[in-house]
Amino acid sequence: MELKGVIVCCLFSLLLCVSCEEKVELTVKGVNSIAETDDNFICATLDWWPETKCNYNQCPWGNVGILSLDLNNKILANAIKAFNPLRIRIGGSLQDQVLYKIGTFAQKCPHFRRSDYGLFGFSIGCLQLDRWDLMNKLFGETRAKITFGLNALIGRKKTNGSLYSGGWNWRNAYSFMKYSAYKGYEIDSYELGNELSGSGIGGRIEAEQYGKDMNALKKLIKNLYPNPTKEPKVLGPGGFYEKQWFETFLKASGPNIVDGLTHHIYNLGAGNDPSLIDKIRDPNFLDGISQMYSDISTSISSFGPWASAWVGEAGGAYNSGGKDVSHTFVNGFWYLDQMGKASRFNHKVFCRQTLIGGNYGLLNTTSFIPNPDYYGALLWSRLMGKKVLAASHNGSPFLRAYSHCSKKTTGISVLLINMSNSTTFDVSITNDVNLYAGQYNQREEYHLAPKDGNILSDVLLLNGTPLKLTESFDIPVLNPKIADAKFPVILAPNSIVFVTVKGFKAPACA
Repeated sequence: MELKGVIVCCLFSLLLCVSCEEKVELTVKGVNSIAETDDNFICATLDWWPETKCNYNQCPWGNVGILSLDLNNKILANAIKAFNPLRIRIGGSLQDQVLYKIGTFAQKCPHFRRSDYGLFGFSIGCLQLDRWDLMNKLFGETRAKITFGLNALIGRKKTNGSLYSGGWNWRNAYSFMKYSAYKGYEIDSYELGNELSGSGIGGRIEAEQYGKDMNALKKLIKNLYPNPTKEPKVLGPGGFYEKQWFETFLKASGPNIVDGLTHHIYNLGAGNDPSLIDKIRDPNFLDGISQMYSDISTSISSFGPWASAWVGEAGGAYNSGGKDVSHTFVNGFWYLDQMGKASRFNHKVFCRQTLIGGNYGLLNTTSFIPNPDYYGALLWSRLMGKKVLAASHNGSPFLRAYSHCSKKTTGISVLLINMSNSTTFDVSITNDVNLYAGQYNQREEYHLAPKDGNILSDVLLLNGTPLKLTESFDIPVLNPKIADAKFPVILAPNSIVFVTVKGFKAPACA
């Protein structure tokens, strides 16, 4: 009887805890960094999908594929320019069916069309040079850093199931790259192929042959760019990580050929999964990918220490993302948490699928207005420096915490994510060696929350104010809230906070 009374009392207490409060001490180790990202860690993709790309009885791409995107849209230009610079990866599923209209190739220059005989249900497509010129006009004006994904299937034959055999015919790609170099277009990197590694998606190439093809690409680049300081990086294979294939690929390509080992992430499953939102809010599920990040880092250190790890494409949910989820506030739990994890495992770049297009775009497909994750990416880009610090706490797993040296000031920046819908976290940020002196009594806080508390809203509040474009379609100013550093950071349920502590003594950031 006494035990029954205790159980009833506990249940009653839980019912009363509509909004609980938990005090947490976050320890940041500032003596040494644990990893390092590229200066331009944030990346977003532009994809080849035409408006006829449909999944689950919806066609969410509209006219924002590479060949139809309105390159004169002012919001698009301002959204890119705000990152100063934004890294953009041009590629996607159809890139291995793209010809470049130059020389004797693609004299008719066809458009992508639905076809039962093509990869992913589409025919061969073509990029005309005048379109490429217009794209580079936009990239130049917005100071974007460009990764271009090349067609890796030209010259090969489909021999066994999805396997493509034979060497890469590089002539069309070389003519395209030569034209780009002649025009002075600044290409940060070239990536060969999309999702042709391992088991492949639609098609696959053996690792040994892929390694030979990477050598061929490196030679082309060296021939076109005799000045090493102007030489674009070589990336690949742009697919899903499979340990044996990736390690064989690194060995086959050899030393100093692959600069960036690119892999893709769609760990949330299908875009129409009814449990998509539950996965995003489940810290145990989100932690499941950590082992893969670790394994990739191990593969590089063992078989390709000259290369660095890149997340070359990450959309969370595949087949264009979740219609009612991937463009809303709640998706930021997945997105920012993934970037925090990737940076901890020494990944240099994280490319979000997409900048615009599908359900997972950082910008709305029709209006171009930024979705919530756009502002999360922008704040990361402005606040989180490239040196990664260890940060840990003994609180709830629903509180995620990541720390880097600050981007453009002294001290540290911290990302806090509260995935709980009922618990407020009072977070005290401490130094593991007590170097944080009290004379620095202010910190900057950027509290992000959904409008009306609805985590499926695509309207984002910064410190309680809705973020809206200005009348001239500029990105709004992102002003912090100034707080007293002697008191904890108050992290409301279903919210995200970036914090900059200028007075935090971190020798690693000196």
